[in-house]
Amino acid sequence: MTNYHSQIVQIETEAARLAALAGDLSVPVPTCPGWTLAELVTHVGQTHRWTTHMLRDRVQERVWSRQVPSGLAEGQHGDAAWLTEGAAEMVRVLRETDPAMPVWTWGPDGRASWWPRRMLFELVVHRVDAELALGVDPEIPAATAIDGVEELLHNLPSAVWVTKSLAELGAEGATIHLHASDADGEWTITQAAAGRIEWARGHAKGDVAVQGAVRDLLLLLYGRRTADGLAVHGDRALLDRWLSAAAF
Repeated sequence: MTNYHSQIVQIETEAARLAALAGDLSVPVPTCPGWTLAELVTHVGQTHRWTTHMLRDRVQERVWSRQVPSGLAEGQHGDAAWLTEGAAEMVRVLRETDPAMPVWTWGPDGRASWWPRRMLFELVVHRVDAELALGVDPEIPAATAIDGVEELLHNLPSAVWVTKSLAELGAEGATIHLHASDADGEWTITQAAAGRIEWARGHAKGDVAVQGAVRDLLLLLYGRRTADGLAVHGDRALLDRWLSAAAF
């Protein structure tokens, strides 16, 4: 099974997990300040409908998710059934789409194969948001978390809302090393000019190094946890400043 198709299978699993958590939609989501589960579910379901639109219509220019019809009345929030319906349609379109098809993305690839990987980690992170809101300790398989770290680092240089903040950080040349303690995963992030980042796999020394379970490294990069409780060596202040500026 290709990565493209295995990602679609994982999307189905993650969408079902999130839908199962979408009971009391009034529960606040601390990792998404100002949101309840209602806003979280609506955001994810709208993102699925955006993906469907982009691929089904082979869109070649920028269209943002809010521009795509949601099927909801003005001010209405989605629920578990609405989320499930949108995920199922997205999965159907993904399966029918040639991964090599040219299509607009906000990332660096410009092909349909970009979309399922991005949607998988959109789901993983927001499923974790829901679990944390409900007091559930989130689980992410190590292989999935490793791919999640690399998917984020792959796309981060194209996220202009992030690179703008990083450019204002004044940290050009700074290095951050991530070391998974429970899997074969090590990465070094180098802050480059104009807010862009460069990254490489493998062991290296950084201005600051963080070691912990790869799940926690992924959640750290996404701002879903702090470095407290992880092994941090070197410039912790740099780490905290960089993570705050790189918030995704």
